[in-house]
Amino acid sequence: MDLYYSVKYSDRKTVTITVERDRSVVVKAPQGMPEEKIASFVESKKLWIYEKIKCTQKYSSEVPAKEFVSGETVLYLGRKYRLEIVKSDLEEIHFSGKFIVAAVSAERASEVFREWYKKQASLIIPERVERYAKSLGVTYNKVLISDLKYSWGACTPKNNLNFNWRLIKAPMFVVDYVVVHELVHFLELNHTPKFWIIVSNQISRYKDARNWLREYGAILENDF
Repeated sequence: MDLYYSVKYSDRKTVTITVERDRSVVVKAPQGMPEEKIASFVESKKLWIYEKIKCTQKYSSEVPAKEFVSGETVLYLGRKYRLEIVKSDLEEIHFSGKFIVAAVSAERASEVFREWYKKQASLIIPERVERYAKSLGVTYNKVLISDLKYSWGACTPKNNLNFNWRLIKAPMFVVDYVVVHELVHFLELNHTPKFWIIVSNQISRYKDARNWLREYGAILENDF
């Protein structure tokens, strides 16, 4: 299970970890402290970090809940599309520049959108994995789309790649960053300088992608 964090160096003598209101993780470390040592410290505090991230009360006021009404906006691949509610007996989503959904889906709106998002993620993400795996010269077993609780992506000891279905709401350059991030772990296990060099060779905007997830990651958790 992967964990994203940023490091801020200063003249301090100790290492501290802060989970911000947007759920981003910030590590404050002494100037010149090796990245490997920082990564080891973060690893030892993972359970504590996950519990802090999991604390929904801390963030409940940050992201307003969506309403199943015409005129609401729905996020997909980084763009907001209008939701239109129509009279129909079919509980399915039609997407053509806007989301057209039957009124009968009101009680199951979250489930209907989750199924649609998972389907799109299953179509798009494996193709991106295949593309970047070839570019990196790595092999993998399966690509899984699931409901990850603490991360956007993860690689397993069996060389499976697991991605959070909510990631499909993010812009494509963010999706690509998470895909590459997990694939590079097959080459470099930890977040060493070499790791980030390989990532940057594949995704020139990887820092923008990381910042996007820190700033807007919470909105991906909306049901739709």
